Amino acid sequence: MSDSPLQEDPEALDARELRNAFGMFATGVTVVTTVNGEGRPIGLTCNSFSSVSLKPALVLWSLSLYSPNLQTFLQAPFFAVNILAAEQQDLSKRFSTQMKDRFADLEWTAGEGGIPLIKGSAAQLQCRNESRHYSGDHIILIGQVLQFAYRDAEPLVFVRGRYRELADPYSG
Repeated sequence: MSDSPLQEDPEALDARELRNAFGMFATGVTVVTTVNGEGRPIGLTCNSFSSVSLKPALVLWSLSLYSPNLQTFLQAPFFAVNILAAEQQDLSKRFSTQMKDRFADLEWTAGEGGIPLIKGSAAQLQCRNESRHYSGDHIILIGQVLQFAYRDAEPLVFVRGRYRELADPYSG
């Protein structure tokens, strides 16, 4: 089936090869945002986002237990999922690197509880932290969608370690 041999012992899995296998699943790219206890905006790039339920409206995303933003997101009552548009690749990179102020010179508005809503996003979901589940080296955060907005835009897509554009099925 593949160039990589089937590995049956979960303890012996090669982490690099597993990452390569995971990378075959194309995802959208989001920037998840909140504010810390001092009201300062916090955000990070995340592609471990998924819808969970329509009734009630629930979404999930996961965060590394080693993230410097872990405590902020655990304590925050609200967070926003900013689903990036294809032309926002630079924002994805900005929020995935170490920077003193990722929000410097960035256009955004304050949503529920002051959470940053990034201008130009394909969609914005304002969520209340509902529950969390610890598993492996990550925590899964589930939020109830309180408000949302979207526009007609191509989403930013990431697969096999690279950003991609969706093919237009009507282009011939």
